[in-house]
Amino acid sequence: MNPLLKEIRHSPMLWLLAFVPVVFATARLKPEAHTLLFVLSVLAIVPLATLLSHATESVAAKTGDAAGGLLNATLGNLTELVIALTALRAGEYMLVKASIAGAIVTNTLFMLGASFLLGGLKHHVQEYNRVSARMQAGLLFLATVALLIPSAVATAESEAKAAFAQELSVGLAVLLIVAYGLGMLFSLKTHRAEFAGAEHGEEGEAPWPIGTALATLAGVTVLVALVSEIFVESVQKAAEAFGMTPAFVGFIVVALVGGAAEMTSAFSGARKNRLDLSVGIALGSASQIALFVAPVLVLVSYVIGPAPMDLQFWPGAVVMMLIATLTAAFVTNSGRSAWFVGVLVLMVYLIFAMTLYLLPPRVQ
Repeated sequence: MNPLLKEIRHSPMLWLLAFVPVVFATARLKPEAHTLLFVLSVLAIVPLATLLSHATESVAAKTGDAAGGLLNATLGNLTELVIALTALRAGEYMLVKASIAGAIVTNTLFMLGASFLLGGLKHHVQEYNRVSARMQAGLLFLATVALLIPSAVATAESEAKAAFAQELSVGLAVLLIVAYGLGMLFSLKTHRAEFAGAEHGEEGEAPWPIGTALATLAGVTVLVALVSEIFVESVQKAAEAFGMTPAFVGFIVVALVGGAAEMTSAFSGARKNRLDLSVGIALGSASQIALFVAPVLVLVSYVIGPAPMDLQFWPGAVVMMLIATLTAAFVTNSGRSAWFVGVLVLMVYLIFAMTLYLLPPRVQ
């Protein structure tokens, strides 16, 4: 554990880890202090995200950027999955759907665009494996189509509509999970050589021992999930105090805080000219949420939810997810990036954020 302790001692950002026990204590002693809990949970998630970033980079140094990006996306999405399961158990299906759609849009646009911008400001032109990016974009497009269909054809009477939406959602959930599994088999097994990262990263600090890195990944992921639960419980009341709309909170705030760990790793990779890792985290996380997390929630809702959940999103969410997917497919087609490409992607995200802040969509 010496590398971990050394990292904490020499990084002022990691001194914020002191807020982790503080937020747990405050949640137990003053659960009604929503605004305070909101601020404390954000301050606690930031250093945890930094630790997760360092640990993931150490694992990626051993496994390669493709597998490292997949690992980071998986552990980062565990936070969203825990949050969604908590809301699912409480029957807050609109919060679950908002967190799913918001995470897909935020990872696809904000994380990818900011990685291009930050990496491009330091490096004139960056290259990455476009085969991997195109496959992730293709998987995202498949998932978006699956999420679009239930909303597009839901025109029957109320009872028939509900039964139809549930049956269709279960079938789509199974198909998406199968597609995700086959995608992993394709990229990590049968065509692994096609997805190898480009060898143009900068030399950085020596990676942590693999045992320390894996232990840190496991422990920090659990803490991030626990703190994120406190964050979600307090964010709605805190949002009212800060003048934020429910739509803005679900799509933007929750997604940004929930993806803080992945974003830290993606941005760090881009600055070190390891854009394969950044693109793998951003698009891999989004496709994992769409192809695995969302379908799993549909199936699990039959066990822990008060009623089955379907994949029927309100039209505004589907449009944003579709545009985000097409934008990612468009900008990653060449396998090269510069800072202005990141600006363009971020502008699409800011258009969505401004729209949700000023005119929240009506939830069905």
